[in-house]
Amino acid sequence: MDFLGIILWPLKWAVELILVAWHWLFTTMGMAPAEGMTWVLSIVGLVIVVRAAVFPLFVKQIKSQRKMMEIAPELRKVQEKYRGKKDQLSREAMSRETMALYKKHGTTPMSSCLPLLVQMPIFFALFSVLNDVTKHHNASTGGVGLLNAELTEQFYDAKVFGAVSLHENLGAAWEAGNTPAIALLAVLVVLMIVSQFFTQLQIISKNLSPEAKTGQAYQMQKIMLYVLPLGFIFSGVFFPLGVVMYWFVSNLWTMAQQFLVIREMPTPGSEAAKAREERLARKGKAVNAQGKVVPIAVYEAEEQRKLEEVEKAKAEAPKREQPMSKKRAKKKGAN
Repeated sequence: MDFLGIILWPLKWAVELILVAWHWLFTTMGMAPAEGMTWVLSIVGLVIVVRAAVFPLFVKQIKSQRKMMEIAPELRKVQEKYRGKKDQLSREAMSRETMALYKKHGTTPMSSCLPLLVQMPIFFALFSVLNDVTKHHNASTGGVGLLNAELTEQFYDAKVFGAVSLHENLGAAWEAGNTPAIALLAVLVVLMIVSQFFTQLQIISKNLSPEAKTGQAYQMQKIMLYVLPLGFIFSGVFFPLGVVMYWFVSNLWTMAQQFLVIREMPTPGSEAAKAREERLARKGKAVNAQGKVVPIAVYEAEEQRKLEEVEKAKAEAPKREQPMSKKRAKKKGAN
C-alpha cells in the first residue's frame, strides 16, 4: 500500500461503511441489490451523512466569508499604510496589524475553506473506492472494509438506466462509444458546474454589503466565480459516474443550505438583510441590536430607551469651559 493509500485507508473504510449501511437499508426495503438506483440512493445517503456532519463548519464558513468581505476596507487601509515599505520592521508591523484585525473580527482566510478542506479527503476516498471496484472485481476481492467481494460484484454489475456503470467515466464512455453513458455523464457534469456557479453567485450577489463589494476580496470572488467551472469541465471528464453524482447532489445540498443560511442570517446592510427586514416588518417584527427577532413594539421601545440614554448622558456630561487669558480672567473676577 502506497503512502496516499495509508492516509486514505480509514476514510475509505468509513465511506464503505456508510455506503453499505444505506445499501442494506434500501435492499431491506425491497430494492434489488445490484440495481443502479439502489447504489445511487446509497451515494445520496453518503452525501446526507457527510454534509450533516460538516453543517456547523458550513455555518462558520458563511460567517467567516462575510467577515472577510466586511473587513476588506480595513485591510486595504493597512496595506496602503505600508505600501512601498519593504524593510523588515515595516513588514512585521503590517503582519501584526493584519493579524490583529483577524483576531478582532474572529476570522481568518483559512476558516472560510474549512468545510471544503474537510470534505476533500472524503471526496478522494470515495473516488478511490469507486476506482478500486474494477480492480477488486477482476481479483474477486472486496474493499478495505465492509464492501466485501459480493457487494463489490453487485456494485460493478449495477447500471443506471440499464446502460451506465457507476465506475464508468466520460473518457471511458467516449472510447467505448457508449452513447447513453456519454449523454448522462455530460448532462451531470454540466449540472454539477451550473449548481456550483449558482452556489457562489448567491453569496456575491445577495449577501454582501455595499462596502464589501468595493474590496479586493470581492473582485477575487467574482473572478473565481467564472474560473472554477472551467476546472470542473476538465476534471469531470475523468470522474466516475458515482463521484459526479456525489458532487452534484452535494452541490444541491450546499445551494439549499446556503439559501436558508443567507435568508435567516444575512450580512448586515446586504440585499438579503434588507429583504429579511421587509419580511419581518410585514409580520410586525424587527431585528434588534443583538440580532434577535422581536415584536416591532419591543424594537421601538428598545430604540427609544437607547435614544433617551444618549440624551441623558449628553445632559449629565460636564460642560467644558473655554480657556481664557489671565487678563480676561482678572476682568471677569472684578465684574
